[in-house]
Amino acid sequence: SNPFDGERRGGTVGFPLPGVDLRIEGEGLKAASIGDPGVIVIKGANVFSGYWRMPEKTKEEFTDDGFFKTGDIGVIDRDGYVSIVGRAKDLIISGGFNVYPKEIELVIDAIEGVAESAVIGLPHPDFGEAVTVVIVRNISGAMLTESAVIAQVKSELANFKVPKRVHFVDALPRNTMGKVQKNLLRTQFN
Repeated sequence: SNPFDGERRGGTVGFPLPGVDLRIEGEGLKAASIGDPGVIVIKGANVFSGYWRMPEKTKEEFTDDGFFKTGDIGVIDRDGYVSIVGRAKDLIISGGFNVYPKEIELVIDAIEGVAESAVIGLPHPDFGEAVTVVIVRNISGAMLTESAVIAQVKSELANFKVPKRVHFVDALPRNTMGKVQKNLLRTQFN
């Protein structure tokens, strides 16, 4: 949580709550270095102890030392502030590089004419997965094109993060909680 007294840093979720242990697990379940992304795992009295009558699922979602794997990808900075950069299930691996959709979505959402975007990975014969963007235009974005979006991302991010395809839709599919259902987009555009 962002501190009540102290510096609140934009783009972070602050510090772990009192009584909650948090760490970032990188490749091979090793602790990630400061600033390196990995899966956020937590442990504390307020964290549930397992899934009801699902011991296999519990074993899968908890580490051997009792930390719950949240499924969020995050980083911790030198001062201990935690930032969430995406969901593990939404991570795109393109050409051997990890691509975090949120980073690309922030660039695309800043383009004039974009109301919102969702970045997904779709199977690709050469790259494993190809970065693909689904965009909802706003009123001023009626003339926004695939090539303009790709050019803008290319000017701001590394080449492996540049979308191979851009699709325009009237609305993004959402669940009852209002979250974008990227699994449905992957099915629709695959």
